[in-house]
Amino acid sequence: MSLRHALLALLTVEPMTGYDLSKAFQASVSHVWHAPDSQIYPELRRMEAEGLLVGTEVPWGPRGKKREYHITEEGLAAFRAWMNQPLSYTRERDPAHLKAAYLEWAEPESARAHLRAHLANYTERRADWLDKVREIDTGTSTMLEKRLAHAPSSQHASIRAYKRYTYEGLIARAEHEIEWAERGLALIDELNSPMNAADASEN
Repeated sequence: MSLRHALLALLTVEPMTGYDLSKAFQASVSHVWHAPDSQIYPELRRMEAEGLLVGTEVPWGPRGKKREYHITEEGLAAFRAWMNQPLSYTRERDPAHLKAAYLEWAEPESARAHLRAHLANYTERRADWLDKVREIDTGTSTMLEKRLAHAPSSQHASIRAYKRYTYEGLIARAEHEIEWAERGLALIDELNSPMNAADASEN
């Protein structure tokens, strides 16, 4: 997935300013694709230059103006083409698991701190993703409800189901990482128990 496809996905709902897109991005797409504003705004300008978007000036506040972006037919075609292409998977770059493979080089408390941070990170993410599922189920997801309002009623069930399916996958991944970190903390305790320490000193 690329940043432009994430932005195109949001703009299939309705026209938005860069500011609105940034807010919508952080509330939804950022759970699967991180990008700061410093990447979003230049990408919008590139997409407009390539004909994927059209920008128009709209009033903003008492005197200001903002650029509002509308997806074009070319943009819709590009998004649809991307959706129908198989993904090309990249090789893993996972610093947490790389470090775990060499924890014998770390002091036990440093190793514990590494795994506690991993545990806290995924516990927080799981809570966020569970909240997203609740929003889908209760009809309180702002972006999802906007998308549904612009979509034929015949598509509503599939739109909700695919969004829920996505977050269920993220929750399952978080739970796996939480369980992995907990096993790692138990392993550190086991390897640094008095009995194991005595065996290591004898060898």
